[in-house]
Parts: sequence; structure tokens; C-alpha cells
Amino acid sequence: WIAEKYLNKKAKAALRKLMKGQSLAMASTWMDEVRSDSAFDYMEDWHWVTIPFGQDYDQTQKNPKGDIVATLERVIAELKSKKLSPEQQLQHIRILIHLAGDIHQPLHVGGKNDRGGNDVKVNWFRSDSNLHRVWDSEMIDDTKLSYTELAQSLDIPTELQLKKWRSSSVRDWAKESQSYERNVYDTGNGKLGYLYSYKNFHIVRYRLLQAGVRLAGVLNDIYGK
Repeated sequence: WIAEKYLNKKAKAALRKLMKGQSLAMASTWMDEVRSDSAFDYMEDWHWVTIPFGQDYDQTQKNPKGDIVATLERVIAELKSKKLSPEQQLQHIRILIHLAGDIHQPLHVGGKNDRGGNDVKVNWFRSDSNLHRVWDSEMIDDTKLSYTELAQSLDIPTELQLKKWRSSSVRDWAKESQSYERNVYDTGNGKLGYLYSYKNFHIVRYRLLQAGVRLAGVLNDIYGK
């Protein structure tokens, strides 16, 4: 929804045709929806990457099944090649939308052997949860806002921010997510709620905004020229 605000007219028209009128927001959940179909099991490892603390992506041993950084770089390059069929472009766009969001969520760029925080058991208020779920959904869900209401509540980026964010690379996005490690893992006794959200929800908001602006920038670069 954020990205659509920053698409130029040419990109909007091209995407409307390719996606048969479906919004970017509705297409964004496709990669999670197909997890229930074993035909798409090969995409499972594309949602994340582990970069040990103190390293960057270039220094890591790469997952032969792929990871979020490699997949984003490949999908963007293949879309830019203009060699894909409309059906292939549609699948690539759905992957791009989803993973552009995921890579901005700090725990999709994990630094520990805890499956991106999924193995870190915590309480979210009175319910059993895990650290990944807190960052993926629970802090957001507890605002009781729709996705459009939440998006409308975000700050308006400055021209300098827009320029800087659009000029960054996929590997920059991953490195930024790594930088929030201390905030994410500051869980105290594991009983999380208002205080944890107060300390961290500004990061969620900021990363959502960055992800939307950057996704639009990539799509404008591919379809808006």
C-alpha cells in the first residue's frame, strides 16, 4: 500500500495490466499462501538469511537452496532483463513484493542459530509466543489498525530520505536489519508487552516505510522508464 503511493504513472499502468488489477498489498501475501502447496517447497529458504553477528553477507557461507538476499537480487535482475513472460513476471513481482517486506523485518536477517527468533520463546502479554512472531505480527496487530490505517499514520519521508533509500542496495537493506540486533534481543525475562513495544515499535514503523519506498523505487526502475 505504501509502495503504490510512490509508483510513477507508467509503472502503475504496467503493473495494473500484469497483475490484472490486483493491488500490490493483496499480492504481498502470495509467498506465505503457497507454503501450504508442496509444489512451492523450493521457496521455503528464500524468506530469510543468517548472517552471523560481526559479518556481512559477502563473508557468509551461502545456502545452496537460496536465501532472501540472493533471491531478491536474482528476481530484480531477471525482471530488468525484459526476457520473462507475463506469467513469469507476475510470479517474480509477487516474490519481490513479499521479500522486500521480509528483509526489512530484522529477524528475517538472523544472526544466531535460533531460526530468526522462532526458537526464542517469550510471552506476549499473557500468551505464549516467540520473538519472530512478535516482530512479524504481534506488535502490529496490537495497534488494532488496518494496514491502510497504519500506513497512513507513518511519517512522510523527506526528499533526502527518499533519495538515500532509493539509492541503497538489497545488501544495504540486510545490513540495516542486522543493526537492530541489540534492540530485538533485549527481552529481559521474556515477558514482553507494552514496554517492549514502546521501545521498538518506532523501528517497525520506520522499516515499513523504508520497505514501501524502496519497493516502489525498484518497480519504477523496471516498469516506469
